[in-house]
Amino acid sequence: MPDEPSPDPRMESEYVETYSDEGGDGSVTLVGVVHDHPASVYRVRRVVEREAPDVLALELPPLAVPLYETHAADEETPPPFGGEMSAAVQAAGTDDVVGIDGPSTAFCRRLARTLVARGTSLETAVRSVRGVASVGKTALACRAAATLTNRTGLRIAVGDPTSHGVSRSDPPREQVADENRQIRTATAVLDALESPPASRVRSETREAHMADRLQTLRTRGDVVAVVGLGHFESIRDRLTA
Repeated sequence: MPDEPSPDPRMESEYVETYSDEGGDGSVTLVGVVHDHPASVYRVRRVVEREAPDVLALELPPLAVPLYETHAADEETPPPFGGEMSAAVQAAGTDDVVGIDGPSTAFCRRLARTLVARGTSLETAVRSVRGVASVGKTALACRAAATLTNRTGLRIAVGDPTSHGVSRSDPPREQVADENRQIRTATAVLDALESPPASRVRSETREAHMADRLQTLRTRGDVVAVVGLGHFESIRDRLTA
């Protein structure tokens, strides 16, 4: 009898967890990623194929989702643009693809409530709003690029992908080693430096908003959610609270 093939090391990650309860709603499989990293792209694609979710939830503003759907329509696997988000869309067998990040109307309401409840200084409030406005401009650019792509067939990307020390042609263990190095470096930086108040407020509001969106989406069936590693633990803790 032939030996069983060894599991791919890119799938041996602590950043893939599934949560469910006894309430009858669907489960949530949370996948943490290093954005645009080949190991993360591979893991996301395989998890989505394996779980075959009813809903695919992405750490994207709702306005940006159509652009990643156009990237996912590429014949190449994984798509050359859009990183793990487009790879997830391409692998999904569902049309229910949702952007769970801000800005959105609900997110902006939550941010306003948070700023008021915390008695945030005017300077912090202004910086928080400016940060959201900047993300909103990028999301609008994504929507415009998606519309232009669909009308003209031109391939348009918004922003530059993050470059890494490995590519998807490198051996899986080299990809994993590089991904782990980046995770350790990012964690060390976050532990050593205190985020500015405006960044902290925005980040915490995003995580609360995304966790609430996932709880709502569970009523539509099983969900796979793709989020950056920086948000993974906070969203996980909110889902299991």
